[in-house]
Amino acid sequence: QVQLVESGGGLVQAGGSLRLSCTASTRTFSTYNMGWFRQAPGKEREFVAATRWSGGSTYYRGSVKGRFTISRDNAKNTVYLQMNSLKPEDSAVYYCAADPNSGSYQLEGAYAYWGQGTQVTVSS
Repeated sequence: QVQLVESGGGLVQAGGSLRLSCTASTRTFSTYNMGWFRQAPGKEREFVAATRWSGGSTYYRGSVKGRFTISRDNAKNTVYLQMNSLKPEDSAVYYCAADPNSGSYQLEGAYAYWGQGTQVTVSS
């Protein structure tokens, strides 16, 4: 069982920045593809960003391209989501997830393990 713990959420004004972190409790972290998803109140959870196990390939939903950056440090078992130029519509609970089988990075079903989520609130 892999445990994922997110941190770094909070309240920020529009245009501001936050960096989310997610640390995994597994020695095989470097073999997992990692993703970030978010869920706003009354909405379905949606894909935000993903990185392959090596960190060499990254993927983003269109609305965050150019503003968000996903990265990972396999030596620290940690994946990050740097969020710049935040907008009120980015407000949501953000979840990190781990995929041990290199599935489709945009699909929730590809991820076997999930963190508890961290709240991001962007005020206008």
